Amino acid sequence: MTNPSNPTSVALEAPCADPQTDPQGFLAYLYGVAVQRALPAQHTASYLPQPPAKGGRTVVLGAGKAGGAMAHALDAAWPQDQPLEGLVVTRYEHTPPRSANLPPCRIEVVEAAHPVPDAAGLAAAQRILEIARGLTENDLVICLISGGGSSLLTLPAQWEGGGVSLEDKQRINKALLASGATIQEMNCVRKHLSGIKGGRLAAACAPARVVTLLISDVPGDEPDVIASGPTVPDPSTCAQALAILQRYGIAIDEALAQQLRSGALETPKPGDAVFAGHEVHMMATPAQSLQAAAQAARAAGVQAYVLSDEIEGESREVGKVHAALARSVARSGQPFAKPCVILSGGETTVTLRPRAPGAAKGRGGRAGEFCMGLAQALQGQPGVWALAADTDGIDGVEDNAGAFVTPTTLQQAQAKGMKLDDYLDRNDAYGYFDPLGALFITGPTFTNVNDFRAILVL
Repeated sequence: MTNPSNPTSVALEAPCADPQTDPQGFLAYLYGVAVQRALPAQHTASYLPQPPAKGGRTVVLGAGKAGGAMAHALDAAWPQDQPLEGLVVTRYEHTPPRSANLPPCRIEVVEAAHPVPDAAGLAAAQRILEIARGLTENDLVICLISGGGSSLLTLPAQWEGGGVSLEDKQRINKALLASGATIQEMNCVRKHLSGIKGGRLAAACAPARVVTLLISDVPGDEPDVIASGPTVPDPSTCAQALAILQRYGIAIDEALAQQLRSGALETPKPGDAVFAGHEVHMMATPAQSLQAAAQAARAAGVQAYVLSDEIEGESREVGKVHAALARSVARSGQPFAKPCVILSGGETTVTLRPRAPGAAKGRGGRAGEFCMGLAQALQGQPGVWALAADTDGIDGVEDNAGAFVTPTTLQQAQAKGMKLDDYLDRNDAYGYFDPLGALFITGPTFTNVNDFRAILVL
């Protein structure tokens, strides 16, 4: 999980660094602890159901950034003398390497694009739905669902005489990502423009028994929001989806608008008989990973405080709020005594700023944007070090997980003639932290419990 050619690359399995002499190494260690807590291999065996009676099939279906790792973990835990088959889709380059000493995985893993869906994701969703529709009451379906599944499991809704095209889905998805909409809002829209999400996969599996194993990447750990809930009831409505599109000024054609207004694209709701007898298990959550990091910090002699695993809002503004807390601790020892580490998670958002014609496009994701807001508000506060990173190892669509902020971040940038405001204006966190050697690079981690933020005050 490292890139040896980059000096900022880290090993997630690295031992604990001394926080006093190597603050960045210590923060990277805490991130590694958080990620390790969420790896599918740690937990899958504990949640496996009993195999079906003789003659029944066990079919594994799934989608998400952790999909490949979840499939491998399930295959390893499932009895070798019991039949196992299925198909799971994950993000490109997110299938973990498999030891040459192991037999081939019995579950097929394919890859597709994230965060904007592509034809490979469409083909995978079509195949998954075809498999589901051929099942009987004697069969068992184990669904492996993790963050990122909304984009990876793309099957545009169709109706008599029309439908949503892949190009429509791509355009609407891009607009949602740039709008600053929350993950709940984005997934409400995705569910109602889909032929497989919002409980529709579970409906297709009927009358088979369905057991869903989840790795949460959303604030509140709501099963219907994780990957847009393909196997669980959907409490949201077509009317809400239409209102969200209108709120953010995202254009759709009149035929689709009419389908939403009429409720023709409604999803299976709580209480629907299609979900009778189904099981849902949460294998890993953001809160569990943050608590694991907190325990590791305390074991190293640094007090730890978890603010919340559900923090949302504009990334740069959340960074400024965290900076105010860190400054108070650094200057007055309030509300926390130092040394300490302040931890938080959730899913912040980035609203892309308009660019002038011909202007360079910014690069980076919400972790980097948080770090820019944090650095701007800290103003080089002595004794404060920070790391913000996505637990899947990818911040947005770049090759970094996130970035570091140190007491000299602004000073180093100014020495290079770099003005932070310019980079904030074009949402260019990657361009800001790369010349400073402050990008945090892990490679794909094969799991996803969303944002990880740690601020160390010495």
